[in-house]
Amino acid sequence: MSEIRDLRPDEYPPLLREIPEPPERLRLWGSPPDLDNKFLAIVGARKFSHYGREATESLIAGLAGYPITVVSGLALGIDAIAHRAALRAGLQTISFPGSGLDRSVLHPHSHVNLAEEIIDNGGGILSEYDDLMPAGTWTFPKRNRIMAGLSHATIVIEAEKRSGTLITSRLATEYNRDVGAVPGPISSPTSDGPHMLMRLGAAVIRDSQDILELLGLKSGDTPLLFDTDDLTPEEKALIKILEHPCERDELVRKSKLDISTANSVLMLMEIKGLIKEELGEVRKTF
Repeated sequence: MSEIRDLRPDEYPPLLREIPEPPERLRLWGSPPDLDNKFLAIVGARKFSHYGREATESLIAGLAGYPITVVSGLALGIDAIAHRAALRAGLQTISFPGSGLDRSVLHPHSHVNLAEEIIDNGGGILSEYDDLMPAGTWTFPKRNRIMAGLSHATIVIEAEKRSGTLITSRLATEYNRDVGAVPGPISSPTSDGPHMLMRLGAAVIRDSQDILELLGLKSGDTPLLFDTDDLTPEEKALIKILEHPCERDELVRKSKLDISTANSVLMLMEIKGLIKEELGEVRKTF
């Protein structure tokens, strides 16, 4: 396991030099950010839903093979899901905890093993704080500016209107970075943040292709990210109906699911690359 050290000037991400208050130094545990990659910050709710988990995992799975480093904050919830999904996809992932890097203070302490897994797979943990600095209420907003400043784009997946997650997206906008948001079920309070961002002009992220476009990377057709044998009963029922394309309202009526459940399942299916909605009709992609 590598030792904690200062990030060298030649390892410093160029975009980070452009923000109003760049960190005077960064401590590094593990490998430095790959400067040839596009940096993608993925942030979201600590109290995530099943929808949020599946959306995060599906979106990141679709980025496998592209020169992308996934940036997040090591926190409980969407952050940790994003780091683990990046590891499974073979992508470099970089974490910015709201604490120093020593194992005794690393926040949250339950993610020390995750931090070590990130390092073992070519990623790194970075912080501007002294190694023994514990996390505090002020340390998280301060580190958010680094995540936003380092990244070419920031994606928000599930966040309530008053969530600290939205600090990162606001800073990204101030730094003239791209911001995207994943739509969610209208009945969920964790959809309020992403939906507000979309009303303010954030890019709508429906699938991995949308992320690649946001990062300016060329992409092919949307890959099928899930084995059809692994579909949920609701997904299988909808796919069976979609042997013939039909309008969304008709699809929901035939499925006999309540509207909220049906819309949530359909959004996840689109993120997974199972269906597309074109010219007023929903159709399966395989």
